[in-house]
Amino acid sequence: MDLAAEELQFLTLKDIVKESVSIPKSSPRTFSLITLTLIFPLSFAILAHSLFTHPLLKQIDTLSPSDPQARHEWTLLLIFQFCYLIFLFAFSLLSTAAVVFTVASLYTSKPVSFTSTLSAIPRVFRRLFITFIYVSLLMIVYNVVFVAALVALIIAIDTQNALLFLFSLLAIFALFLVVHVYITALWHLASVISVLEPVYGFAAMKKSRELLKGKTQMAAVLVFAYLSICGVIGGVFGSIVVHGGDYGAFVRIVAGGFLVGVLVIVNLVGLLVQSVFYYVCKSYHHQGIDKSALYDHLGGYLGEYVPLKSSIQMESLEA
Repeated sequence: MDLAAEELQFLTLKDIVKESVSIPKSSPRTFSLITLTLIFPLSFAILAHSLFTHPLLKQIDTLSPSDPQARHEWTLLLIFQFCYLIFLFAFSLLSTAAVVFTVASLYTSKPVSFTSTLSAIPRVFRRLFITFIYVSLLMIVYNVVFVAALVALIIAIDTQNALLFLFSLLAIFALFLVVHVYITALWHLASVISVLEPVYGFAAMKKSRELLKGKTQMAAVLVFAYLSICGVIGGVFGSIVVHGGDYGAFVRIVAGGFLVGVLVIVNLVGLLVQSVFYYVCKSYHHQGIDKSALYDHLGGYLGEYVPLKSSIQMESLEA
């Protein structure tokens, strides 16, 4: 990022994406290795897991619930889903840690290499994990409230009035989507904060909420666009590769490979955008980042000597 800190607040959505896409050019080898070792496995797993779950579900549908074979298939499905979620969670945090750390290193003119990024990941991962736990608890509470609202709707609204019931249902789902997008934006920004500032967990979420003020609409557009693109990619993959029995094997393989490649690019750009968006929010709130302090803070992940000031002085120019 060649722009001055005070200029970042004026970046538009298009500018943020453009700036994000240009970052890998500063260290192509490092970002290529991060993409190959972390983002590609994550993207492949997101799409390919349905290739394994779909046959199991079809097999279960053909069996009687009392059939021992059905219980065996359900056990396999649950084990596979559990392993998939662990893999997804791990590589999502690893990819976030690697990209945010590398972008920050470039921002502070710190030497960048894939080896240094890997060396920093273990300590960064712990902070991201704690933040993720808090976000997960928030999501659980949010989903419980959503389900309770649906139950209350069914009880309170006259289901015989189809128009009223449909309108109420759409209103709740719209509210659910808005809150979901906001929490996702809160999580992504809190993840960057957990890496770049001496706070994590609930403190990072609180700081994220403060930084989002004034930029909430921009964050919502970015998150909604990302989720929509991922949804379209997943839908096309499902219709052509997973359920596309009418297509030949060659077409399905080519389409599958192409869609995985597209998702890899989308995930990489998404991680870069959330990193740049952090600096935009900091600039918007006139919270200057002391590059020397950030440089030392990043060095702490590598076991380098960290002056006492670097653990606290991240906003020396705060208005």
